[in-house]
Amino acid sequence: MISKTKTALAVGTLALCAATALTTAAEARPKHRHHRHHAVHHAPAHHAAAQTGMTFNNDGKPVYVGLASGYSAAMTGASQTPRAARHSRRAAAASASGTGGAGFGSSGLVNTARAYLGTNPTGRRSLWCGAFMDLVLRKTGHAGGGNLAKGYARYGQRVSGPQVGAIAVMNRKGGGHVGVVSGIDANGNPIIISGNHNRTVAESVYPRQRITAYVVPN
Repeated sequence: MISKTKTALAVGTLALCAATALTTAAEARPKHRHHRHHAVHHAPAHHAAAQTGMTFNNDGKPVYVGLASGYSAAMTGASQTPRAARHSRRAAAASASGTGGAGFGSSGLVNTARAYLGTNPTGRRSLWCGAFMDLVLRKTGHAGGGNLAKGYARYGQRVSGPQVGAIAVMNRKGGGHVGVVSGIDANGNPIIISGNHNRTVAESVYPRQRITAYVVPN
């Protein structure tokens, strides 16, 4: 009788253990599927982010950290036009993959110009890229260059090729365009901060063929 009781208890114990193991395995499987889903669907995005200087916040949304802290807001701002957003993404990717370029020591021009990204500090409604360049020069203790973009081709000293902090003068309908070089992309094209770019101060890549002169303050 005792032997039969022990046998029954052993069988019951084994059945309970088996049921517990099945329940544990069933609970574990969805979690594995969730982790696999996260890895499969989010890994490519994180890989792409690593290539362009992007990181993610706690909600999994991208945060741009490439060119400057102020530039992050300009890139992700809802007020940007699709065209401006494309230019911003291109400049960010260029900054991440390209070279900084040799600078002439006037990083103050770049930092000051960046402080105005996404704004129009001149109060003018048209043809104000020269006025913005004049403002940046005066803010950094240099002589102003006036309001005409093409006039900057005769400003300061000429330098050969793009340099970080140099002023880039270029051809554009309506009187040309001017801005300060903040970097150089992998193809040798200058990254330029300028005013009146889609009606605001913006940082964008320009084809090097469009540049007619690079100058630096005396």
